[in-house]
Amino acid sequence: MQAVLRARERRHRIFLMTIGAVVLTWFAGYWALNAHEDSERKAAAARKHVRGERLWDADRLTYRHVKGAVDYPMTPPVGGDHDATWMTCDGTVHTRPIRNENAVHSLEHGAVWVTYNDTATATDIKELADTVTRTPYTMMSPITGQTATITLSAWGHQLSVDTASDPRVRQFITVYVQGPQTPEPGAPCTGGLTSRHFHGH
Repeated sequence: MQAVLRARERRHRIFLMTIGAVVLTWFAGYWALNAHEDSERKAAAARKHVRGERLWDADRLTYRHVKGAVDYPMTPPVGGDHDATWMTCDGTVHTRPIRNENAVHSLEHGAVWVTYNDTATATDIKELADTVTRTPYTMMSPITGQTATITLSAWGHQLSVDTASDPRVRQFITVYVQGPQTPEPGAPCTGGLTSRHFHGH
């Protein structure tokens, strides 16, 4: 009887050891696969920079919520301290200038901000608006103080072009809408401010 019990215990131990080995092997494989995929994602993101874009060190772009105006070192800004309320950026075309401090909050949510100065043609503005209205997590507005005709900004990234037909416009939007640079991925672009909050309409 004791021999039968000992044999049963041995089989039980062997069974548990086998199950444990299988589980450990599965977890090791799962971890290795995830680590490889994460490495591939980071490598792919690094390869996706758009020709001619300017980059800022994301670690130096602060993101505190503040009241009042912020003195940004670039126009338009690509990050930094900002207002606690974001601009609506759900494929939104703002026809009047908007506050930098609210727009930067939208960039924190993964939006791309398309801006243009008074040298942009009506054709360029219409083409940009058509692209933005079809693309969630984008917004567009005229801006003062911008030297380039058209500028696209994401958190820590910026591209200036002369015309809306430049293929890098769509490339920038594809890469950076909710892209790897986003400090708060998944945060909303709906329910924010609109230009009427600043202009009384």
